[in-house]
Amino acid sequence: MSVGGWAFAGYLAWLAAGFVDFTQHRRTDLPHTSGLRESVMHGVQLGLLGLVVLSWLLFAPGLGLRLLLGVLVLLHAVAGYIDTLSAFGRRTITPLEQHVHSVMDMAPWIALGVVVLVQGGAAREAGWPLQLDPALPRLWLAALLPALLLCVAPWLHEFGAVLRARGA
Repeated sequence: MSVGGWAFAGYLAWLAAGFVDFTQHRRTDLPHTSGLRESVMHGVQLGLLGLVVLSWLLFAPGLGLRLLLGVLVLLHAVAGYIDTLSAFGRRTITPLEQHVHSVMDMAPWIALGVVVLVQGGAAREAGWPLQLDPALPRLWLAALLPALLLCVAPWLHEFGAVLRARGA
């Protein structure tokens, strides 16, 4: 399997971990326990990683892209910590959910490392400015459709359940 094939398999595993996480939130009644604050933090984390994926799809390899991706991954880690604080003491986090969190916490850093390794010298040659170089439509579909089905749709369901639980 090529590097791209392995990277895509890793991406799908990461998304699958996100899906499992949402099933655990449902099992532990997130809407009635940690509620709105935790669900909002899930949306923030999804948004940050969505920006990572969109940036990778939109921009040419370069040092500027690496910096942007690094900042977004770092912000995701900070948001993940705040997310954990939101749930701590309010909702039971099962061993399975803890394990899934370890995958979701490390996957963005691993993905960033893969981008750096794959870009190699091309990033140095391209320099700092972000340059538009959109990926092929099939890459957009392969990246966004699984994310929408496995993570965005479950988060929207969770967020809706939280709002219903609050009587909004």
